[in-house]
Amino acid sequence: MILSNMTNQTAALDRVFHALADPSRRMIVERLISGPASVSELARPLPMALPTVVQHLRVLEASGLVGSKKVGRVRTCHIEPAPLTTAEQWIAEQRALWEGRLDRLDRYLKDLQVKDTDEDAGTT
Repeated sequence: MILSNMTNQTAALDRVFHALADPSRRMIVERLISGPASVSELARPLPMALPTVVQHLRVLEASGLVGSKKVGRVRTCHIEPAPLTTAEQWIAEQRALWEGRLDRLDRYLKDLQVKDTDEDAGTT
């Protein structure tokens, strides 16, 4: 059960990072952070055809980063913050892990430097 849950979390995180790997999709996410927008509004600043924008939106929706609602002929997209929070937590965990490793390396190197200084002082 725990392994299955971890696998699901890993797959969800993979989808988020895959979605954010594309600069056009990041632009869409950045725009949606300021509020909902129609597909045509999202497409306007992008240098691509509307069907391509729709494909990018499908990837963002599959990752859970974006949701949409259709009213009449207008599809309005909005940001879904939970996947961003999950990615942010993963990045913070990795940062803490590497900062701890670098701190230990720093202490080790300083200890070696002190040891070398002590040995040099003993030989003179």
